[in-house]
Amino acid sequence: MTTVFENLDDAALRSYIFWSAVLVVKMLIMSPITSLNRVRKMAFANPEDASIISKKLKPKLDDIDVERVRRAHLNDLENIFPFFVIGFLYLLTNPAPFLAINLFRAVAVSRILHTLVYAVVVVPQPARFLAFMGAMVPTAYMALQTILYFLR
Repeated sequence: MTTVFENLDDAALRSYIFWSAVLVVKMLIMSPITSLNRVRKMAFANPEDASIISKKLKPKLDDIDVERVRRAHLNDLENIFPFFVIGFLYLLTNPAPFLAINLFRAVAVSRILHTLVYAVVVVPQPARFLAFMGAMVPTAYMALQTILYFLR
């Protein structure tokens, strides 16, 4: 009896692992970017953090630059983790390696671009929307293909 894991294509699996690791590093970088913005703008969220700089400094929770980076990070958490799950499940459907590799690549590059145009160098819309959809569409496609494959 064969298992679903025996049919995994090595190139597609390696691509999934590589791009997933890139996205993990990208998400890990978001916290230091938030911290750097907090220090640069003196917009600390907690009294104990603000008091390191000055006892008179009060917490500030509404700095637009800090909040922009925080929202970009939250958007990553809401969209990259589902990719991790569905990307792996999609591999179990024995997809064409070329397609799988390029779907994984599209998601990762789009998520990186999303952060760049949203939180690093703010670019007017529709740049952020296009970067968002560049990851959402392939992730939704993989989800649908996985559902259809395992429905049989």
